[in-house]
Amino acid sequence: MSDFYDVVVVGAGAAGIAAGRRLAKAGVSFVLLEARNRVGGRAHTIQREQALDLGCGWLHSADRNPMVALAEASGFTVDRTPAPWTRQSGHVGVTDAELEDFRKTFAVFENRIDAEAEKMPPVAASAYLESGNRWNPMLHAIFSYISGATLECIDARDYARYEDTGQNWRVREGYGAVFAALGAELPVVLDARVTGVESGAGVRLQTSRGVVEARGAIITVPTSILHTIAFAPEMQEKLEAAAGLPLGTAEKVFFALAEPEEFPVDGHLFPRFDTADMGSYHLRPSGKPVVESYFGGDLARGLAEAGADAMVAYAKEELASLLGSSFPARLTTLASSAWAVDPLAMGSYSYAKPGCAEMRAVLAAPREPLFFAGEACSKHRYSTAHGAFETGHEAAEQVLVFLQRSMPTG
Repeated sequence: MSDFYDVVVVGAGAAGIAAGRRLAKAGVSFVLLEARNRVGGRAHTIQREQALDLGCGWLHSADRNPMVALAEASGFTVDRTPAPWTRQSGHVGVTDAELEDFRKTFAVFENRIDAEAEKMPPVAASAYLESGNRWNPMLHAIFSYISGATLECIDARDYARYEDTGQNWRVREGYGAVFAALGAELPVVLDARVTGVESGAGVRLQTSRGVVEARGAIITVPTSILHTIAFAPEMQEKLEAAAGLPLGTAEKVFFALAEPEEFPVDGHLFPRFDTADMGSYHLRPSGKPVVESYFGGDLARGLAEAGADAMVAYAKEELASLLGSSFPARLTTLASSAWAVDPLAMGSYSYAKPGCAEMRAVLAAPREPLFFAGEACSKHRYSTAHGAFETGHEAAEQVLVFLQRSMPTG
């Protein structure tokens, strides 16, 4: 690693990788400093006979998601099978009429937020619930998956600003594997945690691998750990913005499934419909002999803090309640996530606290020679890998303009 660059990018997740790709195209000198021993950040595919995404796994708004073309151009296979989330395979525990009633309730709730949130003073999304509606617990559960937090914690205006086309696809070889491949093309220094950033005429970064200097820097770390970097001069508005945009929690546990043919490809099960505290179970995703268990919000955080064994036991108990007491014997644990207790993440993806929707713009605003990127900086595509990627590209464009403007003139 050199000790001086045009640009240093802090973090080699989706945003950092996008920034690096743009900087490489521009021909400036740069390096990505990554605290982990791998690239990808919260995009992480592991191999356990099957490709398993411990982090982000869905190409959301896939019909306009730039990662689709990038994945396919890199030799990956995009599975365009519709997401199964709105289905209950075998109608276990619920009738067709009840499912349709819930779908209508969900649509009414979202439409109410979309129509009113921008016109009203900032409130939590829970303010738009219909008091006493039988489906309110289920709405809480769904939003714990979407936002990683309860409806009481989520700013309604911020939620209304999220753009979603409803098209959700997957990468058969793993979404995280796409970012690993893209990152492999870039100059990255691993195990290089940045602890201090001094900025003025240039940038001086204190790292676990030594001191690095640059003309400019792009900061892409999660909001949950931004405060661990000592900025000089202080950046109080950035820390306040990050505090208003904490990371919610989503966790997964994967099981290999014996005799999988009994179950539909891309099947789905909710264990019950009268509580917010439950998992969501994807059966044979992309045809793999696997059950993917998904938890969100306070339940996910509690399970992550309790440890992998607790998460496995919880998932097996819920699956047994659906499919019989003998069903867990057909499961072999493959892997589980623990983003809530990962010291380099401390959560999964951002949500805005009530009254903090405007903090995304504050977080994203340049403080030359520093620039900022990451999913939490995205006004309309926060909480997604492609949203992070887009902000990284935008920050790189900003720093390139800055470099051009600050070139010494003869």
